[in-house]
Amino acid sequence: MLRIEQSEPVPGLVVLKLSGRVMLGNESAAIPDVVLSLLKQGKKTFICDLSGVTHIDSTGIGRFIASLNHVFRERGRLLMAGAEGQVREGFKVTRLDTVFEFHPSLEEAMKAVH
Repeated sequence: MLRIEQSEPVPGLVVLKLSGRVMLGNESAAIPDVVLSLLKQGKKTFICDLSGVTHIDSTGIGRFIASLNHVFRERGRLLMAGAEGQVREGFKVTRLDTVFEFHPSLEEAMKAVH
Protein backbone atom coordinates (compact mmCIF):
# COMPACT_ATOMS: atom_id res chain seq x y z
CA MET A 1 0.00 0.00 0.00
CA LEU A 2 1.30 3.44 -0.96
CA ARG A 3 0.16 6.68 0.63
CA ILE A 4 0.85 10.11 -0.85
CA GLU A 5 0.25 13.15 1.33
CA GLN A 6 0.81 16.61 -0.03
CA SER A 7 1.41 19.85 1.80
CA GLU A 8 2.63 23.34 1.00
CA PRO A 9 4.73 24.39 4.02
CA VAL A 10 5.67 27.64 2.30
CA PRO A 11 3.97 29.22 -0.73
CA GLY A 12 5.14 27.62 -3.97
CA LEU A 13 6.86 24.63 -2.33
CA VAL A 14 4.99 21.33 -2.47
CA VAL A 15 6.06 18.44 -0.27
CA LEU A 16 4.90 14.99 -1.33
CA LYS A 17 5.32 12.63 1.61
CA LEU A 18 5.26 9.06 0.43
CA SER A 19 4.91 6.05 2.68
CA GLY A 20 4.73 2.36 1.90
CA ARG A 21 5.89 0.56 -1.21
CA VAL A 22 6.52 2.36 -4.53
CA MET A 23 6.15 -0.50 -6.96
CA LEU A 24 4.46 -1.78 -10.09
CA GLY A 25 0.74 -1.09 -9.92
CA ASN A 26 -1.89 1.60 -10.05
CA GLU A 27 -0.97 3.16 -6.69
CA SER A 28 2.44 4.38 -7.83
CA ALA A 29 0.99 5.60 -11.14
CA ALA A 30 -0.51 8.44 -9.11
CA ILE A 31 2.92 9.99 -8.44
CA PRO A 32 3.50 11.61 -11.87
CA ASP A 33 -0.23 12.38 -12.13
CA VAL A 34 -0.15 14.35 -8.88
CA VAL A 35 2.98 16.23 -9.98
CA LEU A 36 1.48 17.07 -13.37
CA SER A 37 -1.74 18.29 -11.76
CA LEU A 38 0.20 20.55 -9.39
CA LEU A 39 2.31 21.90 -12.24
CA LYS A 40 -0.91 22.85 -14.04
CA GLN A 41 -1.84 24.82 -10.90
CA GLY A 42 1.40 26.79 -11.25
CA LYS A 43 3.49 24.93 -8.66
CA LYS A 44 7.14 24.60 -9.69
CA THR A 45 9.14 23.33 -6.70
CA PHE A 46 8.66 19.85 -5.27
CA ILE A 47 10.25 17.77 -2.55
CA CYS A 48 9.50 14.06 -2.48
CA ASP A 49 9.92 12.92 1.11
CA LEU A 50 10.85 9.25 0.83
CA SER A 51 11.57 8.68 4.52
CA GLY A 52 8.42 6.56 4.83
CA VAL A 53 9.06 4.44 1.72
CA THR A 54 9.98 0.86 2.62
CA HIS A 55 10.56 -0.58 -0.85
CA ILE A 56 10.95 0.62 -4.44
CA ASP A 57 11.24 -1.30 -7.69
CA SER A 58 12.21 -0.26 -11.21
CA THR A 59 8.63 0.77 -12.00
CA GLY A 60 8.58 2.95 -8.89
CA ILE A 61 11.82 4.60 -9.94
CA GLY A 62 10.26 5.11 -13.37
CA ARG A 63 7.39 7.03 -11.75
CA PHE A 64 9.93 9.50 -10.36
CA ILE A 65 11.66 9.78 -13.74
CA ALA A 66 8.31 10.65 -15.34
CA SER A 67 7.69 13.21 -12.58
CA LEU A 68 11.13 14.73 -13.08
CA ASN A 69 10.51 15.02 -16.82
CA HIS A 70 7.23 16.86 -16.18
CA VAL A 71 8.98 19.24 -13.76
CA PHE A 72 11.91 19.90 -16.12
CA ARG A 73 9.52 20.72 -18.97
CA GLU A 74 8.01 23.45 -16.79
CA ARG A 75 11.46 24.65 -15.66
CA GLY A 76 10.75 23.56 -12.11
CA ARG A 77 12.77 21.74 -9.48
CA LEU A 78 12.30 18.32 -7.90
CA LEU A 79 14.29 17.30 -4.82
CA MET A 80 14.36 13.95 -3.06
CA ALA A 81 14.59 13.72 0.73
CA GLY A 82 15.04 11.02 3.32
CA ALA A 83 15.75 8.05 1.03
CA GLU A 84 17.57 5.33 2.95
CA GLY A 85 18.49 1.67 2.65
CA GLN A 86 17.04 -0.24 -0.27
CA VAL A 87 15.25 2.86 -1.58
CA ARG A 88 18.44 4.92 -1.80
CA GLU A 89 20.34 1.94 -3.17
CA GLY A 90 17.78 1.57 -5.98
CA PHE A 91 18.71 5.02 -7.25
CA LYS A 92 22.46 4.38 -6.80
CA VAL A 93 22.46 1.08 -8.71
CA THR A 94 20.75 2.73 -11.67
CA ARG A 95 23.08 5.75 -11.36
CA LEU A 96 20.02 7.97 -11.07
CA ASP A 97 21.45 9.39 -7.86
CA THR A 98 23.44 11.62 -10.25
CA VAL A 99 20.24 12.80 -11.97
CA PHE A 100 18.03 13.44 -8.95
CA GLU A 101 18.96 15.92 -6.24
CA PHE A 102 19.07 13.95 -2.97
CA HIS A 103 19.09 15.35 0.57
CA PRO A 104 19.36 13.34 3.79
CA SER A 105 16.18 14.82 5.31
CA LEU A 106 13.15 16.93 4.50
CA GLU A 107 14.64 19.75 6.57
CA GLU A 108 17.87 19.70 4.53
CA ALA A 109 15.93 19.69 1.26
CA MET A 110 13.84 22.65 2.42
CA LYS A 111 17.03 24.57 3.28
CA ALA A 112 18.39 23.80 -0.21
CA VAL A 113 15.30 25.35 -1.81
CA HIS A 114 15.69 28.68 0.00
